[in-house]
Amino acid sequence: MTRKTHRGTAGLGALLACATVFGGTLASPAAASPAHRPATPPPVSDFKGVNWADPRDNYADDAVVPSGLSTSDGYVTTYAKSKAIISGFSKLGANTVRLPVNPTSVNGPFWKSYRGAIDAATAKGFKVILGYWEADNAKDGKIDDQASWNRMWARITSAYARNPKVYFEPMNEPFGYTAQEWTDTAAKWVNTHNDVPRDRVLIGGYKYSEDVKPVCADPRLKGTRLALHNYGFWHTDWTSVDQWKQDFKARIGDCASRTILDEFGASMTTGLDYNGPVGTSNEVAYIQAATDTIRELGLGSVYWPGLRNGDTYSLTTLQGTGTKLSLTVNNQSGLDRLHHAWKQ
Repeated sequence: MTRKTHRGTAGLGALLACATVFGGTLASPAAASPAHRPATPPPVSDFKGVNWADPRDNYADDAVVPSGLSTSDGYVTTYAKSKAIISGFSKLGANTVRLPVNPTSVNGPFWKSYRGAIDAATAKGFKVILGYWEADNAKDGKIDDQASWNRMWARITSAYARNPKVYFEPMNEPFGYTAQEWTDTAAKWVNTHNDVPRDRVLIGGYKYSEDVKPVCADPRLKGTRLALHNYGFWHTDWTSVDQWKQDFKARIGDCASRTILDEFGASMTTGLDYNGPVGTSNEVAYIQAATDTIRELGLGSVYWPGLRNGDTYSLTTLQGTGTKLSLTVNNQSGLDRLHHAWKQ
């Protein structure tokens, strides 16, 4: 997401030796990549998730590090921390987590540790969406460095193409490209990584992933999922639930069966009641419309963010130290609306 104030390894022996820390056998990175995919891919409505974000909004010149993790931690510690946080997301009713990647986090030394977060999530049964963010010193809506981006995706897909729980989003918010340039870029990614089933690829919509129709219409991208973003601060004067619903549907067109709204969110630390009357609140109208639309159209959805330290949109706050971590809910009415969207 792009906004000014909101978006808000160790060896096998070491792993086995530490298995009792986690109350059972700890999967190694290699063991965490099943060779078989489901016979029937899940519908988009089965994606009920949250984003787990770096405090810097996932835009980083160095490795991107989700809140609560550290580049100084090895695989075992990262796995343990991630297991605790993913368990917190599970208690929210989520079954999907969207994680950021960039070339530094994947092509550099952090990748051996960062895989612990992915592996902990898939071991919990979560679907994991890995999405590329450009660096903070760029933010032009384009791939920063084609060669390093290619190496990053080659390394990621080599590790996880055979794991049916892992999904790939070539770029977050490709606003620097025309619709044709972006679909060309996305189609090239799909062709390059043809070992990845198309139903495990999410192609962001045009501009700020805000309109999926141009991507949906491209026959080269047939069979892929579509990633949509929409935020209430894009139209701060809209306080009509119906107006917001119309806006969502205009961005989706007839592509709902392929669409995952993998970024949407509003203030969760300011005391708003998302179950109450809208009144003059743009945010209440927006969240009610978003969750109604997800439920009505059977969209996939991934709230922004489930956890991001310092973000007023964050659905939870991280508690604890070391590997003894837990999450507390910042706004129960916001979580209620997610449960409505998820039919829970």
